[in-house]
Amino acid sequence: MTIGIVAHVDAGKTTFAEQLLFHTKSIRHRGRVDHQDAFMDNHHIEKARGITVFSEQAHFVYNDTMYHLIDTPGHVDFSSEMERSIQIMDYAIVIISAVEGVEGHTETVWQLLRQYNVPTFFFINKTDRVGAELNRVIGEIQTELSSNVFYIDQSLKKVILNQNVIEWLAEKNDILLEKFLNDDYNSGIWLLSMKEMIKSNAIFPILSGSALQDIGISTFIKTIDELTFAHFDSNCSFSGKVYKIRHDEKGTKLAYIKVLSGTLNVRDVIHYAVGENQVSEKVTQMRRYNGKKYEIIDQISAGELVAVTGLSAVSVGSRLGCLEEENIGNTMVPTLKSKVIFDASYHIKDVLSCLQLLDMEDPSLKLTWDESLQEIHIHVMGSIQLEILQQIIMDRFQLAVTFDKPNILYKETINTTVIGYGHFEPLKHYAEVHIKLEPSQRSRGISFQSVCHTDDLIVGYQNLVKHYLLEKEHRGILTGSPLTDMKITLLTGRAHNKHTSGGDFKEATLRALRQGLEKAEIILLEPFYEFKIKVDLDDMGRVLSDIQASYGIFNPPEINSNKAIITGSVPVATFIGYSTVFASFTHGKGSLSLQFGGYHQCHNEKEVIEQIAYNKNADKEYSSSSIFCSKGQGFIVPWDEAEEKMHCL
Repeated sequence: MTIGIVAHVDAGKTTFAEQLLFHTKSIRHRGRVDHQDAFMDNHHIEKARGITVFSEQAHFVYNDTMYHLIDTPGHVDFSSEMERSIQIMDYAIVIISAVEGVEGHTETVWQLLRQYNVPTFFFINKTDRVGAELNRVIGEIQTELSSNVFYIDQSLKKVILNQNVIEWLAEKNDILLEKFLNDDYNSGIWLLSMKEMIKSNAIFPILSGSALQDIGISTFIKTIDELTFAHFDSNCSFSGKVYKIRHDEKGTKLAYIKVLSGTLNVRDVIHYAVGENQVSEKVTQMRRYNGKKYEIIDQISAGELVAVTGLSAVSVGSRLGCLEEENIGNTMVPTLKSKVIFDASYHIKDVLSCLQLLDMEDPSLKLTWDESLQEIHIHVMGSIQLEILQQIIMDRFQLAVTFDKPNILYKETINTTVIGYGHFEPLKHYAEVHIKLEPSQRSRGISFQSVCHTDDLIVGYQNLVKHYLLEKEHRGILTGSPLTDMKITLLTGRAHNKHTSGGDFKEATLRALRQGLEKAEIILLEPFYEFKIKVDLDDMGRVLSDIQASYGIFNPPEINSNKAIITGSVPVATFIGYSTVFASFTHGKGSLSLQFGGYHQCHNEKEVIEQIAYNKNADKEYSSSSIFCSKGQGFIVPWDEAEEKMHCL
């Protein structure tokens, strides 16, 4: 069973993990973040900074049950790492400080857990601290996260005999309601029902204590063992999911797998998809990691975590064996990009090769090489992530790099339906493609369909058109930003029996795409935050004014006692540094939660276009013109004259 620990930064997450491992005799010494000896924060960068950067795992046995424990980053800049771990958790533990209460990132974590339907326990930490208010924090959880929570005072037996909790549970479960009305308090039935309700996300238990002072930890372990169960079938065929990619000190690629069904043995052949192709590879080694150490094992069963070698083409999210579920798109999406700066003495291929390993380990980086500008760009969440990356690159590859100031990641889409035409016919080459471009709903990305008859274009060539359109992000013509939210339909096309090769369709397809964009109404999109702000009434006016000045919109504030809760959306570009300003004028008493809210029309489109100064005609990778052949020689036809010369019309 896999249990993950998540929290707002500095809530005591890693200290709590240390206590769990110590109490279950998985470690002999309880480490501390401030002493730089925490078992889970074993990377020297984590020790030096006092924060969790990488999701690490350990395992322990309690009452003959094997538990895999995952400690996740709490800092917002490493949210993508946290989200990947959440996707393979059977249960989660949300740590909340009894002093600070529900903070901004706590709400983000909670929303992710709900998105992935992860059953959740709360542990209110730091109850020994000055300013700790247990009842206040329980109230915050009830009002801001879920009303379906109940507090466990000491032990499960005590909870069942607590009349208020019994009545509360009976209201939420028909079986328990009938037992309650008949004065039937059979502990086995009530326990099983509670476990099922927790597993189905109907209720969420709360416990409390102090991880640093070892208060409430043993009770928590006992309770979570009694109130959890996991159903995994070890008798059916193997299936699993890759949730992490790492490379060891020798450069060996490690694929971390959550086994979802069946068993996996060393030397087994695993089948998985890479794009549209099926790959079969043999597992050459299996490692069970416990912190930075591991043991070599020969077999692993359903429900367990394992790192394997031998799978050369897997990536984060790869579905293995008989697993057919679709991947869910990540919520924690970087909204910034930065240029990698390095000394001219470094060979560009060496730098790219090193960064590609990091990109494999963290797909949210979306490493890109801009051939025309001879530049490398990455996507990031914030400046702290860039600082960490700079240090990692030096440590692992001995490359001294820096990063340019991060810029907002813009995107482009169309607002009208157009037909794009592309023709590529230099001497001894031939391909023609007609595609329809239509706007689609926000956050839908690029979709493709074909209505082309096979008499006009064989399936193989139609698949090539699809491949070239979907193999990567394509640039728009306003700023060169990635295209999104567009439906592309292949209408027709033509090939030559003798002169057509696959590369010809790449040329024709990209020219058709670009020619269509030239005719369409293009709009620039920018990333938005969805915010939730809680402040004293005295600060509400200031916050509303700041939101308006930032080109944001807000819903009517909710007033609760002397607090105001404000929700809405605002451009990332205007609000990205607001948390510092907010903390200053609220003196740390307010709560600000920011979540990626998708892409919407840019509030200052003209200004951004002028600032980026993208020259669509100088882009070496794309051309909106077509090439035709006459008298044995190819000639270029501009995009606005190409349609009338097409052969399929």
